[in-house]
Amino acid sequence: MKRTVRLVLLTGAAAVVTSSPALAYIGPGVGFAAAGSMLVLIGTFFLAIGIVLLWPLKAVVRLATHRNPNKPKVKRCIVVGLDGFDPGLAKRFGDEGLMPNFAALAKQGCFRELKTAYPSISPVAWSSYATGVDASRHNIYDFLTRDPCTYMPTLSSADIQTLPKTLNLGFAKVPMGQKASYKSHQKSQPFWKLLGQSNVWSSIVRVPITFPPQKFKNGTLLSGMCVPDIQGTQGSFSFYSTKSRPAGTHIGGQQYQIRRKGDLVESKLTGPAGKDKHPMKCPFTAEFDDETRRVTFVVGSDEHTVGYREYTPWMVIPFDGVQGIARLYVQTWDEENVEIYCTPINIDPGSPAIPISHPFVYSIYLAKLQGPYATLGLAEDTWALNERVVDEEAFLKQAWLIFEERKKQLWDVIEKTKKGFVTVVFDTTDRVSHMFYRYLDPDHPANEGKDVEKYKNTIRDVYKRMDDFLAEIRAKIGEEKDTILMVISDHGFCNFTRGANLNSWLRDEGYLVLKEGNTSGDWFQNVDWSKTRAFTLGLTGIFINRKGREAQGIVEEGAELEALSAEIKEKLEALTDPKNGKSVVKEAFLTKKLHDGPYADMAPEILVGYEKGFRHSWDCATGAVSEEIFTDNTKSWSGDHCVDPRLVPGVFWCNREVNTEEPNIMDIAPTALDLFGVPIPKYMQGAPLFGDRKVKETSQPREAAAVAS
Repeated sequence: MKRTVRLVLLTGAAAVVTSSPALAYIGPGVGFAAAGSMLVLIGTFFLAIGIVLLWPLKAVVRLATHRNPNKPKVKRCIVVGLDGFDPGLAKRFGDEGLMPNFAALAKQGCFRELKTAYPSISPVAWSSYATGVDASRHNIYDFLTRDPCTYMPTLSSADIQTLPKTLNLGFAKVPMGQKASYKSHQKSQPFWKLLGQSNVWSSIVRVPITFPPQKFKNGTLLSGMCVPDIQGTQGSFSFYSTKSRPAGTHIGGQQYQIRRKGDLVESKLTGPAGKDKHPMKCPFTAEFDDETRRVTFVVGSDEHTVGYREYTPWMVIPFDGVQGIARLYVQTWDEENVEIYCTPINIDPGSPAIPISHPFVYSIYLAKLQGPYATLGLAEDTWALNERVVDEEAFLKQAWLIFEERKKQLWDVIEKTKKGFVTVVFDTTDRVSHMFYRYLDPDHPANEGKDVEKYKNTIRDVYKRMDDFLAEIRAKIGEEKDTILMVISDHGFCNFTRGANLNSWLRDEGYLVLKEGNTSGDWFQNVDWSKTRAFTLGLTGIFINRKGREAQGIVEEGAELEALSAEIKEKLEALTDPKNGKSVVKEAFLTKKLHDGPYADMAPEILVGYEKGFRHSWDCATGAVSEEIFTDNTKSWSGDHCVDPRLVPGVFWCNREVNTEEPNIMDIAPTALDLFGVPIPKYMQGAPLFGDRKVKETSQPREAAAVAS
């Protein structure tokens, strides 16, 4: 009761303190519109007061209608997610004596490899974590999927758009401007919703694929992966340089040429589309003091002075009717040139333009309590480093700033949640592994022209820092015997040296046909769908152009579909890289033999289980068809996990021994329910990790048999 009342009072107070004007219109990518935030927050405040006043009555009703007659087996369960933490590297650094706290946790309880999802990609794996089922039951197979009506890419996780807002009077509909439409594509239901229905509190922070935030009883949630930036994209940085830009170059973000007038640079930040459908602008200035090597940024009413190569605090970026937050950073400052990097403009958690938490005011509460923080789903700007707009130093500084924000959020939910379930996911481990894996391989093609010494121990240092972090976590928890602590990851990591454009391979094998020429731009620009039988985009699989599913499908259901899928599978598994003769694909999985859930029908027919070192090429992921099939991966994004899932298991540490040598990421959901005495739904494929282990025939044994075959 104290926890709930305290949260209600804090969120109510946050509503009163926040008094920004109405949030008018935001688009075009996310296409969201928000009602007047002041009215929403005032309403929330009065709702909060009502909750407090009605609490005694609700408590009596709960006692009379308690739906969880079973006694909880623990007081609290805490799951800390370290995205991309690799068991092989953990063992390696542990053997070097760098991870004594993880060794102590394993000695007290256990350490296991954690079987990941098929395919082994974060949105799929974390969805399986949340729901206890595979991709064919939660409907997430990749970051991207195709719209079968247009073949154009769509986010796999959510549909976010603006719809006309009307007042329906029965006899007439009166236009009232715009309203936002948010729809999650994730199916099944997260286990914390089931916990809440049985009066078990959950605090959920930054678990991937929790946007839009789903409402549930008895808990709070801060959305993670797929929260857009203020422009509605998954992360668009801005870059300002006095250097002239070569014609035709594009860096993936917004780039502007600037002039330094004495000590001053003036330019504008780009925001969402306004009512006129054109991007709104926000002026900013940067005043350089060459003597002190400090720069003063002014944006709206915010002003901050920082040193060279030092990030500003989060600055409020005001647009007409809406505001975001961003950090600015001077990347280059010499006698001839200056270069300024601006992070993607995040949704302001203290004045959110769209819901990014449950309840809506939870993000505001955290912002008022701890200050502004990153809200973008993919907050660490990997693409800016990929495009060499920033360097490794700038990227690491940004990543650790975000890590420290997340740590404060973990401390808060540990303090507030004395009973119930807590989970917080940290992305730093994954992002650093992606961007610094080349340092582990002296022969990596991405090393050419880049530093190979200064940051060669970065990944090792990250694992050591996570060990220190674990010590902090255990100190916060104390010696509570009735608290379960788990540290897990969704997958591991491996090298990514060669990209394979399977659209180009499908072209050469006669499965994909172009209207003319030998190449095609992004999103299948030149593909002849009337003759194309198979294609791919995203990072995980190959789609068959099926009649009755794709708009211009030509492959018949039944025998033709099965024969074609088997033929492509056989050829993929025989594919070798002409550069070195290495096998490219460990196993190509026929989805319907691997998964039998209701959403397998809309998934790629073939999931590509690459060997270590290979992955979909960058242009393949965007539906392009290149001249060559194979290319060296020269980007800083040099490590990956979109390979055969058996090659990249996650990690699982627990302060108690578990009942299996082979835990699966689908086991966490039923385990959480079982720990709090909540019945496990029959559809869940995982099994509790404590007590007698009873794995259903439709779960892991069936999947393992399919993989082995």
